[in-house]
Amino acid sequence: MRVCVVGDELVAGAGDARGLGWTGRVAARTRFDGVTVVMPLAIPGEGSSALSQRWDAETSRRFSTAPGADNRLVVALGRHDVDTDLSLARSRLNLANVLDVAEQRRLPTFVVGPPPGAPEQNGRLQELSDAYADVASRRRVPYVDTFGPLVGHEQWLGDLATGPTGMPGQAGYGLMAWLVLHTGWHAWLGLPDPAL
Repeated sequence: MRVCVVGDELVAGAGDARGLGWTGRVAARTRFDGVTVVMPLAIPGEGSSALSQRWDAETSRRFSTAPGADNRLVVALGRHDVDTDLSLARSRLNLANVLDVAEQRRLPTFVVGPPPGAPEQNGRLQELSDAYADVASRRRVPYVDTFGPLVGHEQWLGDLATGPTGMPGQAGYGLMAWLVLHTGWHAWLGLPDPAL
């Protein structure tokens, strides 16, 4: 199995002293069957427009072409569409285009939404997260809402207050990883849920 995770600096674990981010923590806590490669493909500062332009070429070079290969895509959406004042309609369209092409390629896809950021951005981030959730739901693609559970969470807020430029630290990435692991991750991979 090869799992490509496309997104911004949150995919790379920016601000995490351990360098794991949520992606590394999720991979470490998943008992994959056989050899599995999880590949974070992060570009700092990237919004949904740039992500929608690059994901296909970058993942195609990393996915296996062997018969019976199990290639999977994780789309990890960040907060930069709000930073650049991209319209909600455009953000929706960007994600829809990624998911539609992935479906054409028969590529199982999993979407992780943007987490909370600066208080003045959170109203727009809530709208963005809800819009992404709607796009994923209409295509029956699993979606992890990281915004709702974390917007008032003390550990998350503490990490943002002390981290570099609004990035979470170890606690914040641990919370994001927990949400991914407990929102359909194992079912999407076809693995038994370790909590059961």
